[in-house]
Amino acid sequence: MARKAPGEEPRDDALEVGAPKRWAAGLPAVTHALRMGYDQMGVRRTALTLLKVNQKEGFDCPGCAWPEGEHRSRAEFCENGAKAVAEEATVRRVTPAFFAAHPVGELAGRSDYWLGQQGRLTEPMYKAADSEHYEPVTWERAFSIVSRELRALQSPDEAAFYTSGRTSNEAAYLYQLLVRQFGTNNLPDCSNMCHESSGSALTETIGVGKGSVRLDDLHSADLIFVVGQNPGTNHPRMLSALEKAKRRGARIVAVNPLPEAGLLRFKNPQNARGVAGTGTTLADLFLQIRLGGDLALFQALSRLLIEAEDTAPGTVLDHDFIAEHTDGFQDYAEHVRKLDWGDVLEATGLTRDVIETTARDVMAARSVVVCWAMGLTQHKHSVPTIREVVNFLLLRGNLGRPGAGVCPVRGHSNVQGDRTMGIHEKPDPEFLAALGREFGFDPPRRHGCDAVEAIRAMAAGEVKVFFAMGGNFVSAAPDTSATERALRSCRLTVQVSTKLNRSHAVCGREALILPTLGRTERDRGPGGEDRFVTVEDSMGMVHASRGALPPASPHLLPEPVIVCRLAHSLFESSLFETGGGGGAADADVPWAAFETDYDAVRDSIARVVPGFAGFNARVRQPGGFALPHAPRDERRFPTRTGKANFTVNDLEVMRVPPGRMLLQTLRSHDQYNTTIYGLDDRYRGIHRGRRVVFAHPDDLAERGITDGDLVDLVSEWTDGLERRAASFRAVAYDTPRGCCAAYFPEANALVPLDSVADTSNTPTSKSIVVRLERCDPPSRGSAGRGEAQPR
Repeated sequence: MARKAPGEEPRDDALEVGAPKRWAAGLPAVTHALRMGYDQMGVRRTALTLLKVNQKEGFDCPGCAWPEGEHRSRAEFCENGAKAVAEEATVRRVTPAFFAAHPVGELAGRSDYWLGQQGRLTEPMYKAADSEHYEPVTWERAFSIVSRELRALQSPDEAAFYTSGRTSNEAAYLYQLLVRQFGTNNLPDCSNMCHESSGSALTETIGVGKGSVRLDDLHSADLIFVVGQNPGTNHPRMLSALEKAKRRGARIVAVNPLPEAGLLRFKNPQNARGVAGTGTTLADLFLQIRLGGDLALFQALSRLLIEAEDTAPGTVLDHDFIAEHTDGFQDYAEHVRKLDWGDVLEATGLTRDVIETTARDVMAARSVVVCWAMGLTQHKHSVPTIREVVNFLLLRGNLGRPGAGVCPVRGHSNVQGDRTMGIHEKPDPEFLAALGREFGFDPPRRHGCDAVEAIRAMAAGEVKVFFAMGGNFVSAAPDTSATERALRSCRLTVQVSTKLNRSHAVCGREALILPTLGRTERDRGPGGEDRFVTVEDSMGMVHASRGALPPASPHLLPEPVIVCRLAHSLFESSLFETGGGGGAADADVPWAAFETDYDAVRDSIARVVPGFAGFNARVRQPGGFALPHAPRDERRFPTRTGKANFTVNDLEVMRVPPGRMLLQTLRSHDQYNTTIYGLDDRYRGIHRGRRVVFAHPDDLAERGITDGDLVDLVSEWTDGLERRAASFRAVAYDTPRGCCAAYFPEANALVPLDSVADTSNTPTSKSIVVRLERCDPPSRGSAGRGEAQPR
C-alpha cells in the first residue's frame, strides 16, 4: 500500500542551525539511510533492494558514478546511495487523480522537495494547450503528438533533445541515433552544466576527455589532492577508497573553501573502527582556498617544482618523460617563473608557507593523483585551471603510470557513458562517419546547441520543441527566471521521467510526461525474459545493471523502448518525408529489432563506438570491462601534437567591488543534484530548512548582519540586471573572507545565463558576484525562486 506523501511545504520558521560536524558517516549514516528506506519502501522492500545495489548481478546505484572494486561487500552502498534508491523504489504513487487535483500553476509554486516526495509517476500524461491540468493519454497518442510537432518544424534544429546522466548506454545510443536521423545535433546534456570544462581541458592537453586513473591507482598513490569536492556528501564511497590509500601510506591534501566533514575524519560504517572507534583522519593538509584560486595554487606549486629543479638539477622534474611525451615545456617554464607571488596569495587566500609545505609533499611523493569535481569546473577560468592541473602533473611524469593521474569525479551515474555513446552537441567526425556507415545515412555535421545555447534558442523562438530524456532541466539550469520563460515559450515540452519534478510544471503550451522504468526495476522483454542495460562509471569501467523490483506501474516503458517506439512513429516515411523535418527517413535502422533485443543494440554499439568490440560477451563477465585510455594504457597522447601538451594560462585574480562577495552554489547532505531527499544538512549543522547562506562572521559584521538575520541575495552582472533570491538565513560559518555559499537549485536564480566558462560554456555557478541585503521576514510561502530586475 502506498505511503502518504508529505502534504505540507517546509515551514520558514522551522529551520535550525547547529554546530558543523567534524567527521562523516559512522552509525548515523546507517540509521539515516535505513530510516529513509523504511519510510519510502517499508522494511522488507528496503532489505531486498539495498542488497542488490552495485552488486555484479544487481543494479547500478542511480546516484553517483563512483566505481566499484573487484571485491564488494554485501552492503556496497553509501548513505546517499541508499537515499537515491529509496526515492526511486518508493511505494508512493502519482496517479491521474493527483494531476486532476493539482493544476500546473499550483505545481509550479511548489518546492522541489514537495514535488519529489509525491512518488513515482504511473501513466503517460498530456497537458493540452488550452488546459491547466495533465490528463491520461495512451502511449500511441503520446508518440503521435511528439511526431506531429517534430514533423511540423521548418528545420530539425528547431528541436532540442536533452539528456540526463542516468540514461543507460543502450538508451543513450538509440536516443542520439534518433536525433541524428531526424537531422540535428541539438543534444544538450547535463555534462554541459557540470564537467564540460574537464572534457575540454583534458582533450586539449592529453587527448582524451576522461580521467586517467583506475580505482587501484587511487589506492596506491603516494599523494592525493581532493580539490573543489565534497566526497562525504556527493560521493561517500570515495571515502572508503581514500581510507584504503591512507592505510597504505598516502598523504591527502584537501583544497576547498569550506571544511568538509568527510575529509576531516571518516568513520567507515562497514568496520568496527568506523562504528565504535574514532575513524580515520583523511586530510593531512587542508588548504582553505578562496573561490576561483585553484589556478593560482597549481601554478605556484609548479613554479616551486621548477625552482627546486633549478637548484638541484635532475632531482625534481621527470626530464625523460618531458622530452619523450610532452610538448611546450620551455614556454610553460618561462611563464610560471614570472608568476607574481602577490597575485597568488591574493587569489588563493593562502600563505606562502602553506603552499611551500604542499610543494614539499609533492616532491616527496613518487606518484600523485589529483581529483576534482564541480568546485573546479564551474568558474569562468575553469578550463585554464584544469589545464594547469595537467601541467602540474606532467612536470614529474604523473600521467600514464600506476598510482598517478587525473581524476575528474563525475557526479551522476552514467553521465560519462552518455557522452561515450554520442550524446554531444559537437560530435566527433569519426563517430559520425561510423554511425553513417552502420545505418546508411549521412548524419548532420553542423554543431548543435548545448544547454545554455538551448535556453537562448528557446527564448528566441528558434527552438520550439524540447524533449528531455530524464533529469530536471528547469532546476538544473542557471538563471531560473530566464530558463522558465524559455521553456514556457515552447510549443511542446516532453519529459521522460520516473518522478514528479519542476520541469513538469514549468512547461510548454503543450506538454507530455512519459513515465519510465527506474534502475531498480525489472525490464522484461517481449517473451517475459529479464533484460539488462549497461553503464560506464567515472573511471571508464562498463558493467551491466539489472533491476530487481516489479515496475511501479504496468504502464511504464523502458527508455530504450520509448526511443524505439517514438522512432517508429516519427519515421513513417509517407508522413516524415512530407514534413519539414529534413532528416533521413530512409536510413536503415532496425528500430523494431532494437526495441525487443538489447543485444542487437550492443552489437551495433560494438561496430560504431571505439573500445566496445565484443561488447555483449565482455559485459557479461562479472564486473564488466575497462574502456581503453591511451594516455593511461600506453602513454600515448592523441592530441594535435601527438604528445601531452603543456599550456600557458594567464592568472586572472577574481576581484569583486567593495561590499560584494563571491557566491558558490552547493548541495546539502540530503540532496543529490536536483533531487531533494530531505531538509537537513547535518554535516554543516543545518536542520529542517534549505534557504541559508554561509558567510564568514566578520563579513556579516561588516555589513551590519547578525548570524540568524534574514537576507536577500542579489547578484550583479554586466547585463544591467539584478537577480534576487529572497529570504535566506545568514549563517556565520568557517569560509574564506569575501566568499559565501548557498544551496542549489534555490540559488540558481542568481547565476546569469551569459556568465559562462571560457571554451566549455559551463555556467559559472561557483563564482557569482553578490551582495547581501537585510530583509523583513517573508509572509508564509512568499520566498520565491528568484527574479531579475533592472538595476
